[in-house]
Amino acid sequence: MEEILPTPSSATAIPKPQGIFDPVARALEAVGDRWTLVLIRQLLGGPLGFQELRQRTGIAPRVLSGRLRELAAKGFVESQSAGNRSVYALTEEGRSLEPVVVAIGRWWIQRGLEALGVDGRRFTETSAQSVIDSLPFMVREERARDVDLTFEIRLDGNGGGVWSVRVHDGICTTRAGFADGAQVRYTADASTWCGVALGLLDAREAFRHGLLNKEGEHYAMDHFFHQIPSAQSNKETAQ
Repeated sequence: MEEILPTPSSATAIPKPQGIFDPVARALEAVGDRWTLVLIRQLLGGPLGFQELRQRTGIAPRVLSGRLRELAAKGFVESQSAGNRSVYALTEEGRSLEPVVVAIGRWWIQRGLEALGVDGRRFTETSAQSVIDSLPFMVREERARDVDLTFEIRLDGNGGGVWSVRVHDGICTTRAGFADGAQVRYTADASTWCGVALGLLDAREAFRHGLLNKEGEHYAMDHFFHQIPSAQSNKETAQ
């Protein structure tokens, strides 16, 4: 005889959210605050000081202090001594959240921007450092597979600097400093390069007008990285 399972009646008491076994909900209780994963994402690249975290996130000092205390209490972050200053570093537990952070970042680049109709022009004044740091989330794994390629980015102007970007077998890593043996070197004003990297400026047009200089092999960064959908493509999608 077939067993008939009881169904909840209208008189059944509604449980409290914390009493329900939902892995997603319970995980968000631990890491759901907006700044938690943002700070963990920044610390995945290595230990950073208080002001460095402020510079990379824009977070207010009081909020940052509170979030770092919470992360330390939960065992995600620890304070370390680096010479005459203190820095914050991820614990093993904090580093275990890397797949979560990567999945969220890649979803926003690959689907969220267009699905949510985000206007890429809001990022034209973003810092070059933030764009460089975001390249690992923007890499096109299918195009970067079996590739071993190093770019050197030399930027002038506000927010400028020198960075090395390596694409190796579908994975992108970045670091500050010159790149020994770089196959491709880009030189530009920081704001111009950000516009090109995000897809807001056409690289060929920038090169033609002398705003961007590219040396070395024929490889181009925009082949290996997702870019922000243009305002026109967002408009066409909405129609």
